[in-house]
Amino acid sequence: MSDPEIVLTGRSLEQITALLYRTTGMIFGEKKRYYIERRVAERMKKTAITEIARYLMLLDRDPYERQLLVNAVTINETYFYREEHQLAALADEILPRIVATKRPGDLVRIWSMPCSTGEEAYSIALWLLEKWPLVDAYHVEIVGSDIDTHALEAAREGRYGTRALSKLPEPVIAAYFEREHAHRRRIVDDMRESVLFTQSNLIDAASVKAQGRFDVILCRNLLIYFNEESRGQAAEHLHDALLPGGYLLLGHSESMARIDERFELVRLDSAIVYRRP
Repeated sequence: MSDPEIVLTGRSLEQITALLYRTTGMIFGEKKRYYIERRVAERMKKTAITEIARYLMLLDRDPYERQLLVNAVTINETYFYREEHQLAALADEILPRIVATKRPGDLVRIWSMPCSTGEEAYSIALWLLEKWPLVDAYHVEIVGSDIDTHALEAAREGRYGTRALSKLPEPVIAAYFEREHAHRRRIVDDMRESVLFTQSNLIDAASVKAQGRFDVILCRNLLIYFNEESRGQAAEHLHDALLPGGYLLLGHSESMARIDERFELVRLDSAIVYRRP
């Protein structure tokens, strides 16, 4: 069966994008028409549905299919050690400030949201093992969360190609990744066990609350897909998820300044970050 030719009417595009917005907070408008049509066509092929009206009815009644459509439209573009200046700030400046109020052996919680296919969260673990001398002095818990269930499955598997690994130093690759076929490598068991992967939706308060509270949150390159309303919801939930004195790291093109004034801007040597006072 070949891919169905799908051309969404203005009304059906509006219905699909409204559903995606309610579910994820992300904006998909007319400029993303071709992208959405292709993803909808892929899902319709999988469900053997040829009429858009019938597929819309399926989305309305089937939470599982809604999740699969969300998986299909989610962008998982990342690689290890992306924006490594933030990882340097985490090890050199943020965590020393955090543990100054803790005792050896105390819990330090770090949240990578969204974690995509695992590179974001595993990068934190790798960087701290390599660069933070006190990593073994505290109970460091790293949680990687994403709305995309397929991305989370891939994260738990921990298999990566050359592009994902391209920014890692060769000694790090040799120490933490096992060779597999076709130039692919799998992150070692100890590293996979060091990160807890969970599904979470940043605009769903209950979903965020279920993750607990954190000393540090890395939420990079997600807010750029939101509008003003969903950014406000996300900021509220990120604020609630941070412990007092906790730090928030956003993507390089993102700012909390005009979204939520409760966050304190902190200029570090390596990065600009935000703090919950």
